[in-house]
Amino acid sequence: MGKKKSKQAAPGSIVRNKRATFEFKIEEKIEAGLELQGWEVKSLRMGKVTLADTYVFIKEGECWMHGCTITPLNTASTHTYCEPARLKKLLLKRREIDKLEGLVDRQGYTIVPLSLYWRKGAWVKVEIGLGKGKKEHDKRDASKERDWQREKSRTLKDSLKK
Repeated sequence: MGKKKSKQAAPGSIVRNKRATFEFKIEEKIEAGLELQGWEVKSLRMGKVTLADTYVFIKEGECWMHGCTITPLNTASTHTYCEPARLKKLLLKRREIDKLEGLVDRQGYTIVPLSLYWRKGAWVKVEIGLGKGKKEHDKRDASKERDWQREKSRTLKDSLKK
């Protein structure tokens, strides 16, 4: 019997949004900073965050992330109010925001967060993707392709063992 591989994230990774790659065809990826409060950083270190159903929108020249839930720790500071689902501001350069806003308004793209990770040990970064929604048949094709690749790798592995 072989050892079972654990499906842990990369060393600097906090969380990935697997649903985003299933729902959208990602055409471009951008790294952005994230404005957080102290209790949120502590919760991120413990991995208490979800990115499911999260999206990014642009309002008054600033990027905001909506739907990201960071669960507060029980040991968080007692003198601050912890709001788990508050809007989080993304830190991007003006040129990047203008480019994103133009693509969203004119060409119908959607901005979705793909992952949260640590950069240089202390900075939290979010990888956002610029994508278009997949149709139902595209999703079926993607799942068939994924199943085929899995089956192909299994048969290759079995043939190499013999």
